Amino acid sequence: MSQIYQTAGRTADSAPTVLIVDDQPDFARGLARLISGHFPDVAALTANGGHAALELLERRAVHLVITDLRMPEMSGTELVAEALQRHPGLSVVVLSAYGTIETAVEALRAGAYDFITKPIEAEQLFRVVGKGLERNQLLTENRQLRSMLAGMTSLGELVGEGPAMQQLRRSIRTIAQSGYNVLVRGESGTGKELVASLIHRLSTRAERPFIVVDCPSIPDSLLESELFGHVKGAFTGADRDHKGLFLAAHGGTLHLDEIGDISTAVQTKLLRCLQSGEVRPVGAGASRLVDVRVIASTNRDLEAGMRDKSFREDLYYRLNVLTLTLPPLRERVEDIPILVRHFLKNACLELDLPEHEISSEALQWMILRPWPGNVRELQNFVRRMAVFCTEGTIDVPLLERLQPQPPVASGGECTHLLGLDGQGAMFPYKTAKELVLDDFTRRYVTCLLQQTRGNISEAARLSGLTRAALQKILARLGENASSFR
Repeated sequence: MSQIYQTAGRTADSAPTVLIVDDQPDFARGLARLISGHFPDVAALTANGGHAALELLERRAVHLVITDLRMPEMSGTELVAEALQRHPGLSVVVLSAYGTIETAVEALRAGAYDFITKPIEAEQLFRVVGKGLERNQLLTENRQLRSMLAGMTSLGELVGEGPAMQQLRRSIRTIAQSGYNVLVRGESGTGKELVASLIHRLSTRAERPFIVVDCPSIPDSLLESELFGHVKGAFTGADRDHKGLFLAAHGGTLHLDEIGDISTAVQTKLLRCLQSGEVRPVGAGASRLVDVRVIASTNRDLEAGMRDKSFREDLYYRLNVLTLTLPPLRERVEDIPILVRHFLKNACLELDLPEHEISSEALQWMILRPWPGNVRELQNFVRRMAVFCTEGTIDVPLLERLQPQPPVASGGECTHLLGLDGQGAMFPYKTAKELVLDDFTRRYVTCLLQQTRGNISEAARLSGLTRAALQKILARLGENASSFR
């Protein structure tokens, strides 16, 4: 049975580590003593078989592997292939008493970094070990640099240089490297979905799926099936198996947007999934293991929901392992000029317009204006600025014309109600009536969704409309409830 031996030398995980793999334990230990004597800061380990070596590689960071080619159970070539599949950045050197060109080519094709023949000359061994450790260090530094540059590029999407944004970037970097569930909190329009996406892209799951679930937009009767899947015949209309979003996100991240809006029934099933790491499709007799990191987000007061029993306390603590609270725009007004210029540049590019300038007075006007819809409201306003700016420079009069106006009273109301067109002619009664009704409907729905923060079910209850009727109105107006969250 294979055993693992450890020789003298530093044994801390941070020390450069060489693993010698040979089915002759005395030879492996002798080689390890040679390396430790010449490289006092290197930890030299031995394993007398390929399986033992793979087991050790799973438990400890190894920087260089030296393996014999001819071994029972698992050959050196097989070990090279398996080790590099599990640890792509590993440097591997193979050694053999059969120093033919064909043997060397076979090992190098398997991914070996270098080749040494037996009997081994000490100077050649030291040279190869030194170069192998240097190669590993360079590869590690390159990976870290690429990761750092990717992180800087991604975090650049969080526009702003104030203290709040700098702290947010630091927190995202730290949280991304853990595998724990995350709860992202913040008012509507603060960028919760962007933050969830950044956490995924900076995590070890970045190459795996990132799936967003807009919880309030899916009826409660369908949400369970969407999340956990269903089998054919589980309910009326289930004409085929559906694996569900948890299984679709296997190995990656699932972002449950507006988690505070899901029903207690779905909360119970979600809690069971988070506790067990298993999902059971609707109508299925067995569960399936799933590996998913959950990032939940909400603009709701979940603590109040726990008090009134609309949100499960045990689910809250399952989700709230790590928390990020996004600052509203009023708490980082110093970033408004940066945001305005950033959004204006992007809007001009989208519209294929020359880049507009904005006066310092206009910037001050925007700094002093309240933005209850936070960054999303600011971005939409800047897009309107880009569309309606015809002079090249955006000034205060333009901004005042673009800001929403309260309903006009007295004589001016006639223009609105009677539908005077640009030439002063009257619209037909039917056309004017439709325009007024559409205007009323849009204003009513806007106020309704602002009050309910985009919660369709609550908006339907307050308005006396059915959920389906309200959704039809939104579709006709081209409105999206998610933009009010």
